[in-house]
Amino acid sequence: MRMGKVEVSLVVVVGASMTALAVFGVLPKDPVPPAIAKATLWTPAPLAPPRIAETNSVRPPFAQADVAFEVRPLPLLPVSLADTSLPSIEPPLTTWSREIASGETLDAVLADAGLGASDRAEIALAIGAEYDLRRLRPGHVITVVSRPDGTPRRVELAVEDGVRIEAAFGEQLATRVLEPDPEWVTFAGEAVIESTIFAALDTADIPARFAVDLAQMLGGTVDFRRDLAGGETMRLLWREARDGTQRIGQPELAFAALDLGGSVYEIVWPDDRSGRAAIYVDGEVLRVFAQPVEGARLSSVFGRRTHPVYGNVRMHTGVDFAAARGTPVQATAPGRVSFIGRRGGYGRVVEIAHGSDTLTRYAHLSAVPDGLTQGQRVMAGEMIGRVGATGTATGPNLHYEVRVDGRPTDPLSNDRLAEAAEREADDTAALRRLAEARSLLAERLASELVQTTTERL
Repeated sequence: MRMGKVEVSLVVVVGASMTALAVFGVLPKDPVPPAIAKATLWTPAPLAPPRIAETNSVRPPFAQADVAFEVRPLPLLPVSLADTSLPSIEPPLTTWSREIASGETLDAVLADAGLGASDRAEIALAIGAEYDLRRLRPGHVITVVSRPDGTPRRVELAVEDGVRIEAAFGEQLATRVLEPDPEWVTFAGEAVIESTIFAALDTADIPARFAVDLAQMLGGTVDFRRDLAGGETMRLLWREARDGTQRIGQPELAFAALDLGGSVYEIVWPDDRSGRAAIYVDGEVLRVFAQPVEGARLSSVFGRRTHPVYGNVRMHTGVDFAAARGTPVQATAPGRVSFIGRRGGYGRVVEIAHGSDTLTRYAHLSAVPDGLTQGQRVMAGEMIGRVGATGTATGPNLHYEVRVDGRPTDPLSNDRLAEAAEREADDTAALRRLAEARSLLAERLASELVQTTTERL
């Protein structure tokens, strides 16, 4: 019954459709070509079922249908914005540098560099706060770094021993002292005297300035003009402070040996803070100098020398001990303080009278103890001042003099040292220092020989 109704409905629908096509003229009047009719009957072939590969893998268990999955939003990744600001570009700087000539002032050199009066005054005040400008001497170097408009960016004063005083211009002028951290290197050398000690050292490429030290240290014992016949051998050991390949300051003698007239003269400058420089002849103590500054280095001896400040040759009436500013200075013998004050180029001075004819002078002091007064009696080893650089001095040191009847005498050959030599002769420490110096000299000479031979090969 139901199927009958469906068939009737289809007939009604098809009839209505044909009527509509005929009315609107859409129904084609020509028969359909056979090829098109055949194409309309094409249907795709049925797909084959997929093949499932056999594997030994373990399949994870399927989630239960009643398990609800929680959907969460993905977190946002952090985004870093690139720095698109342009780098600051330093303007080009110009550097001007030269050594200070004899008699020049800092202001004159800065004017030569093209700096204005106000800048020069400001720089002088800044550098002068760290360094006494009266100590400027030939060989010091001024370096000026300027901006394109000519204003200073940095000014540097290089003085002795590698020390530099720098004034930097920023929001405000800042000054600092730059000191090198040197490495001490030991050298050894051997020279044969054919004419003079100076020529022998120069030929052997050993600092020729040691000729003055040797001649003056042995001056009271050896007459070099009479005793040198030619062919004598010298062996020296010295130390140099170095900052990389640059030498800082002057080299320092540590040991010297001279074969002369069948005897061997040796000098030891100990670095064990014993405070005693000793002269030996054939292994026995000849003289010992008891220093007024414990552990200081004997930097200049008695006699004629080229003055380190004025540059001319003049008599050096005492001996100098290089030491740090503020190092205690001690009386070398008992006596009475005869003078406390200033004496021209000596700076601050303390003088002690030892009897009626002998006087010791301690110069360039930075300070004197408050309780020390003129007329006061002091004992040997008692502190009477501190090392300084007052007066005409190139750096902190003690200038020590011995005067007999008002005339300066060599402290190294003064009679008062005879007793010290006798005491030192019984001290095995003196002989031990000599043995150590000899051993180090032999070791360094052998090393220098191996190095020289290797370089030649």
